[in-house]
Amino acid sequence: MAETTRPRPPADDETPARPAEPLWRDALGRCLRDLRAERGEILVETARRAGVSPQYLSEMERGVKEPSSEMIAAVAGALGTTLGDLTLAVATSLLAVPAGPAAARPAGPTCMAAYALAA
Repeated sequence: MAETTRPRPPADDETPARPAEPLWRDALGRCLRDLRAERGEILVETARRAGVSPQYLSEMERGVKEPSSEMIAAVAGALGTTLGDLTLAVATSLLAVPAGPAAARPAGPTCMAAYALAA
């Protein structure tokens, strides 16, 4: 009969997997929803002004869609902000998330603007 082996428990010196960083679309969605809530608007009002369907805006806010820059700019305008200011807010929210152990981060100085441009 074949011998079965049980999986071994992790050793104390093994580091747990680092949590995944949030996706750009998730951070964008949170920022859009926060901006809309600050204005006291319902989804339909913002979607109408932006020229998108309420369903599409809902998917953007939930991080389901990867919207084009044109769509993001339209929604930003409907929320009374610019694409640049929205991008900065999203990048700032991503920078606020702990990046895990220092070894996982790139060495050397990091330009905050590079994060905004890369996104």
